[in-house]
Amino acid sequence: MYDNLLLEKHDRIAVLTVNRPAKLNALNIATRNEILAVLDTLQADVEVRVLVITGAGDKAFIAGADISEFAGQTALSQRDIMTQRRAFDAMESFPKPVIAMINGFCLGGGLELALSCDIRVASSKAQFGQPEINLGVIPGGGGTQRLTRLIGEGKAMELILTGEMITAAEAQALGLVNHVFAPEELQAKTLALAAKIAEKSPVALRMAKEAVKTAARAGLDEGLRREVDLFSLCFASEDKEEGVRAFLEKRKPNFVGR
Repeated sequence: MYDNLLLEKHDRIAVLTVNRPAKLNALNIATRNEILAVLDTLQADVEVRVLVITGAGDKAFIAGADISEFAGQTALSQRDIMTQRRAFDAMESFPKPVIAMINGFCLGGGLELALSCDIRVASSKAQFGQPEINLGVIPGGGGTQRLTRLIGEGKAMELILTGEMITAAEAQALGLVNHVFAPEELQAKTLALAAKIAEKSPVALRMAKEAVKTAARAGLDEGLRREVDLFSLCFASEDKEEGVRAFLEKRKPNFVGR
């Protein structure tokens, strides 16, 4: 169905692979548009509870934007592109949990896409960076904003101003990635994490994701109010009834997403 993506399903988990290994999975306009289409499809797919995104091959998750598309762009034409619906923002607002399985270079737009995901899991061989400064530009897919919110102003400033890469171990120490695994264990460990999440109530997962995202954007008082609203909404679901009943009956719940 897609020229630049592969989509597989493992039980309740969708695995989306950016499939441009000859270009180190660089994000061109066509690939970004395909990601938007996939997200729309998966949002409507009630069988999918968790999305995992990765890159083809063993060298790169996504090594950045396709720089060849920068040539000849004017300030106005580039702004027109950047102000359309964007894969980075759509990934962040996707209502289901998203895990970035980072198997190699995670640079520029690749890091920005990973930052748009909810959880980041990396191979010990992965490398991270925002090298846009070396091209005479700055991150434009949310890197200056999401990276700063995630790891703090000082380290984000250093990475963006120097354009240097850091290792997976350094990224984990900064809180940029949740887990680092040996390359041969990365897929199995990531899918195990996804499966653990997929067992939960889809309703509660959506509410939890929105509540945590609110914490990064709102003041404490507003965030607490939103948490109360979302917590209360869970009480309207069949999953809440099933979860409470299963707890009292000392059995595993069977969540259906309603």
